Amino acid sequence: AEQPVELERRVLMKSGEISSSLFAATDASGLSDAVAIQIADIFSTDIDFHRDLRRGDRFTVVYEMFYDQGEPVRSGRLLAAEFVNQGKPYQAVYFLYAEGQGGYYTPEGKNIRKAFLRSPLEFSRISSGFSNRFHPILQQWRAHKGIDYAAPSGTRVKATGDGVVEFAGRHQGGYGNLVVLRHQSKYTTWYGHLSGFSKGMRKGARVAQGDAIGYVGATGLATGPHLHYEFRINDVHQNPLRVVLPSAPPISPEQRPVFEAAAAPLTQYLQLLRGTQLARLD
Repeated sequence: AEQPVELERRVLMKSGEISSSLFAATDASGLSDAVAIQIADIFSTDIDFHRDLRRGDRFTVVYEMFYDQGEPVRSGRLLAAEFVNQGKPYQAVYFLYAEGQGGYYTPEGKNIRKAFLRSPLEFSRISSGFSNRFHPILQQWRAHKGIDYAAPSGTRVKATGDGVVEFAGRHQGGYGNLVVLRHQSKYTTWYGHLSGFSKGMRKGARVAQGDAIGYVGATGLATGPHLHYEFRINDVHQNPLRVVLPSAPPISPEQRPVFEAAAAPLTQYLQLLRGTQLARLD
């Protein structure tokens, strides 16, 4: 007979400090890559993990780990996390608001998810360090009103928000291969110098936040492989690193008592873990 292995679920707590990269810090803390990627995904609308990480940034996490006969098999969901970036703390707790449906909120009930991600690049071990965050020519807020991300050719580029493809093709100017997405009525995002496009990238196609739309390249006027990213409101250029982004709906008044009861112990675990390196909740 065959049947699924019944795994034992435990809740663990750990913390770490950034010295060179997020993955190096999570490795040192004994955390899996799956947990590291969840950290980056959860805080990706507030922190650009390609540009904003600094030495001395700290994180604490409360997460699931599944065991078989006392041996760890796989990590599960991140239940709560705090990330202190450049001295500013960000907190998130997971709340299951309906059967099979949940999301991350601040301890006060504000939705972590926003209409746009801070970075359009997929986060990975290759992109997590300090070494490729700054470039002497690229990666700066320049007069042309865009952000340039130096990254290896072929790195996946993500839609920073839900939208509709307004343009996908070769641009006659300096953008090279370009994708332009329209979000709602007044927002547009531009992704230039792509080496290629994801399948289905054509005018009128719908994309969701986080969907791959293309790949980093050096087409058009480019000195090397990088992504040129623009964020416009009513066709006026905005600084994507500083613009205030609208949030998704917060916890409803009807759900607040249940949310507060679930969030309180998770927040206490985060507070308990501050300043420590390793701990476990039995």
